[in-house]
Amino acid sequence: MSSLLSDANQRLEKALRYVTIDEDVATRLHYPKASLMVSIPVRMDNGSLRVFQGYRVRYDDSRGPTKGGVRFHPSVSMDEVQSLAFWMTFKCAVLNLPFGGAKGGITLNPKELSKFELERLTRGYVDAIADFIGPDIDIPAPDVYTNQMVMGWMMDQYSIIQRKITPAVVTGKPISMGGSLGRETATAMGAFFVMQRALPQLGQSPQDTTVAVQGFGNAGAIIAELLYHAGYKVVAVSDSKGGIYAPQGLDIPSVRHIKEANRQLKAVYCAASVCNDVEHDVITNEQLLELDVDVLVPAALENQITAENADRIKAKYIFEVANGPITSSADTMLEERGIEVFPDILVNAGGVTVSYFEWVQNRSGFYWPLEEVNNRLEKSMTVETENIWAIARDLKVSLRTAAYVHALNRLDAAIKAKGTRDYYMN
Repeated sequence: MSSLLSDANQRLEKALRYVTIDEDVATRLHYPKASLMVSIPVRMDNGSLRVFQGYRVRYDDSRGPTKGGVRFHPSVSMDEVQSLAFWMTFKCAVLNLPFGGAKGGITLNPKELSKFELERLTRGYVDAIADFIGPDIDIPAPDVYTNQMVMGWMMDQYSIIQRKITPAVVTGKPISMGGSLGRETATAMGAFFVMQRALPQLGQSPQDTTVAVQGFGNAGAIIAELLYHAGYKVVAVSDSKGGIYAPQGLDIPSVRHIKEANRQLKAVYCAASVCNDVEHDVITNEQLLELDVDVLVPAALENQITAENADRIKAKYIFEVANGPITSSADTMLEERGIEVFPDILVNAGGVTVSYFEWVQNRSGFYWPLEEVNNRLEKSMTVETENIWAIARDLKVSLRTAAYVHALNRLDAAIKAKGTRDYYMN
């Protein structure tokens, strides 16, 4: 078994000690159902031909068609995609969505491609996987370095292949092509609802709570701004190049304005169109993780907190907005030190939840206002946060193990419904 997937399965093994499920269920969940690797030839703007490696994995479809994002990143591999599909399986079960887990990706640095090349690559990827996806089979969505435009290209290409308009084949599309209001902010908004529910119960009032956010992309930047407007003191943020730290707190709307305008992460305060630098320290991503703050929000890539740096983490609470930012070995170390980790399969599940809402709207042809989308999202995230908290308390386990237990019980019911050894042998 691959290294990332093996590490992910350690969380499953731990949770299996606290549930009574059929042996067939545990066996099924250790292996992805189907994994596809494709080559995508692309004619570049200079006339040369490049071939890119693409992947799509459907991990488990016991609860319904599989669901999961597509990422464009240099680190994409089959190992990574299978692990992400594994997490999506449990994430969908945690939120009680009628989906299984999937994931996809292409190995490349999208910043090196022109918009024309990126479109050709995206359409070529859909050509290669068209028989592997579909509204009732597997529904892709945006992930790292993919966005509404990329999803629009995917939907359009699939519709060309099928010779009919098929909006429900992907989610995270532009609104004009059948996308849902609230989808672009859903991952951050879902995480915010979890934090708003959890932190007051932990005795953390906004004005007295310091926060560091690693990753200032779509999810990280939005969660930072939501927390800022709610009164939390966001003292540090970072992107792939490094971070900024200001103990007095950062003006996140100003930081976002400069980032979006100049692609630079700067500690500034803006009044109208005039922005001035404020006193701050330039730090690395590694230093941000080790800051003495109340709340740490990893919102970048996986494997950021490992056995090598877990003993230097000072935050009281960690909310995983990224997928798999903490390794299983680091998990144990953090738990022993009393650091509470709110797991990714709950915290960042807002994205797939609103993707489900989008899929439902596409299939019904009836679209909801933003207020309804956010109200439904808040209800889902709050209910499952309470469910997982109750399981953790009753079983005296970590919140991560509780989340896996919660998901396993739902997956067990779905797999048993099709017949297992106990049914056939009794």
